Amino acid sequence: MIRNSILTILLMIVTFTHAQSNRQILDFEFEGVTLNGVLNLPKNQKPKGIVLIIHGSGRTEAVAHEWYLDIRETIVNAGYATYMWDKMGCGKSGGVFNINQSVQNSALEVIAAINTLNKKNISESNKIGLYGGSRAGWINPIVINQYKDIAFWISVSGVDDKENFSYLLEENLRIEGLPKESIDLIVNQWLEGIKIAHAGGSFKTYMDATKDLQRNKLWLRFLKDNYGEMSEKVYTGFQGPLMKETLDEETGLPVYIDDFDNILSNIKVPVLALFGETDMNVDWKKTKLLYEKTMANYTDLTIESFPNCNHNILECETGGFYEFQDNKMPNKRCDGFLDAIENWLNKLK
Repeated sequence: MIRNSILTILLMIVTFTHAQSNRQILDFEFEGVTLNGVLNLPKNQKPKGIVLIIHGSGRTEAVAHEWYLDIRETIVNAGYATYMWDKMGCGKSGGVFNINQSVQNSALEVIAAINTLNKKNISESNKIGLYGGSRAGWINPIVINQYKDIAFWISVSGVDDKENFSYLLEENLRIEGLPKESIDLIVNQWLEGIKIAHAGGSFKTYMDATKDLQRNKLWLRFLKDNYGEMSEKVYTGFQGPLMKETLDEETGLPVYIDDFDNILSNIKVPVLALFGETDMNVDWKKTKLLYEKTMANYTDLTIESFPNCNHNILECETGGFYEFQDNKMPNKRCDGFLDAIENWLNKLK
């Protein structure tokens, strides 16, 4: 329930007027299922390489709705092809969507896509970069550690090694104007619920310990958008994967990747890390410090942050999870974000 719903990037399509790429549909197989993808190639030139666009959390309609179009065209303008696909059970991809798919399994999915690009002799597919936001901040480091020919990584709104929902919940309750004591009560009940589920506790025990949480409007809205109403089936659905995780002794938060510090430290390829300074989904300052601690001494690390920008690097006021949806705000990319990507790619050797 947590890792996929909390870090969902609410993908807004930002219009990019002048398409500079040739678009091709390209599918690949993963675990016996056909996944539907789209390849964008620069016009009238051989691509320098190819950048895989790795999704954050939640369902996708990426191919049909041209997700990340402005980002993809920016990458194409820098001379690179892009490849993106829909998750299982989404769009025209086969199989059944699994909201509890592990980040380790998602990494294997990425590697399957890379292998297909290589087999089909996509131009310069041997020079491969990764782009991804939020949950992809777990997936891409795993891929880089397992597939040794990744050339670079663009991380957007990256994550640390732990579950971020307590941060999201606390910050968004604060934005909604709840008093601190109420926020602390609800967040602590969420943490207690995690502890109970992780220990194999029953649905009744979980519900009894989280009564105020289960009445909170933000939490209920979150549940409805991702799971429907809380039920024993929903509870056991996230309890199983959660019981396989480790809980951090100090914070009680699930740790999704063991030894994440070393995984990041093993990255030797150039990394561009971009953050919105009004990100209320993940604690960007914490992730920034983690990147500096683990990667700055071992690779070419470039970090840039954008003021008044949310988790999706869109101009915002509060950064609240439902700010755009509730206020019908325009989806305007933060100034300098696309330029930062294109300029960085143009400097790569």
